[in-house]
Amino acid sequence: MDNRIRPFRIDIPESELQDLTTRLAHARYPEPLPAEDWSVGVPLGELRDLADYWATTFDWRALEARVNELPQYTTEIDGQQVHFLHVESTSPDAVPLLVIHGWPGSFLEFTGLIPLLADFHLVIPSVPGFAFSTPLAGRDWTTTKIAAAFAQLMSRLGYDHYAAQGGDYGAAVAPELARVDPAHCFAVHVNGSVGAPMSEPGEEDLAASSDIEKDRYRRVGEFLQHEIGYVSVQSTRPQLVGELLSDSPVAQLAWMFDKFRNWTFPFDASAEDGLGRDRILGHVALYWFTRSAASSAFTVYAAESGAWGVRPERPAAPLGAIMFAHDIGIRRLAEQQYDVVHWTEVNDRGGHFAAMEEPELLAADIRAFLGSIG
Repeated sequence: MDNRIRPFRIDIPESELQDLTTRLAHARYPEPLPAEDWSVGVPLGELRDLADYWATTFDWRALEARVNELPQYTTEIDGQQVHFLHVESTSPDAVPLLVIHGWPGSFLEFTGLIPLLADFHLVIPSVPGFAFSTPLAGRDWTTTKIAAAFAQLMSRLGYDHYAAQGGDYGAAVAPELARVDPAHCFAVHVNGSVGAPMSEPGEEDLAASSDIEKDRYRRVGEFLQHEIGYVSVQSTRPQLVGELLSDSPVAQLAWMFDKFRNWTFPFDASAEDGLGRDRILGHVALYWFTRSAASSAFTVYAAESGAWGVRPERPAAPLGAIMFAHDIGIRRLAEQQYDVVHWTEVNDRGGHFAAMEEPELLAADIRAFLGSIG
């Protein structure tokens, strides 16, 4: 087994950039539907505007250069190339912190957190199947296997005492670190969906719920009724998704832009207002250049479809959580699965992409939680 850790730099060939520009210039759009609004998908006018900006203004090379200023590496674990950032702190008492992304995010989500968490040794991997942790090797990359791989990564870096943090899919992987590596992962912090209700609430649940929690039940119900389609497609036909999105950059853009808009806060604002065009396109371009639409869908949904609804073993490590305005976690439900010792509610700001939308609040909460447990 090759345990070497190799320095890595992003260097997308110029031919790939030229091909992208050509495809965007010759994109074939549908006729607009009578309901030209977000209820049926990305409005055609907004999609055209963003695709045109991608073709004429967005500067991938500038993003590439900024990211290449950060220390990046790859290593092989269980036959899988794993790409990661490893930003070491100058603080002598720095705690190692593993930070895990989800879909449709990537390691790029956390670049703005790095200076805010300079007193930690930060390890920010690309989940297998995402970005430069591709192509996907094998079909069994469950949250448990990914957590085991990340535990091996931390050991390979020389860390025998570390914390894990995650949002979205990362909020599923991070607690697994405490299960598969309890001797070394001493704490878990999450944002977003931990404690999310998975079914309609009963009368007792509603009676025990605050107004905010009742609203979370409502939004989960609306999501299951109106927005669950992408999960069904990605979980049952990830290869089909990859075949479609890897051939059309506009398709890749529309598929991801829909979520960047619907999952940011405020609910009725454009994602461009909160995240900015360049940040959205950075993620879309990363998926496009790495051809990771299929493998990311397969990792997050298809590999886990048989395990949904199964309650895993309760980890011993304490858990801290922050819930922003868009989030759907309910503490008493989370406490059924975890030793919740820290729970922060931020009800007037912040969406699903906390590290990009509210990095200062997220960083402060991570620091407060880890500081409280020593």
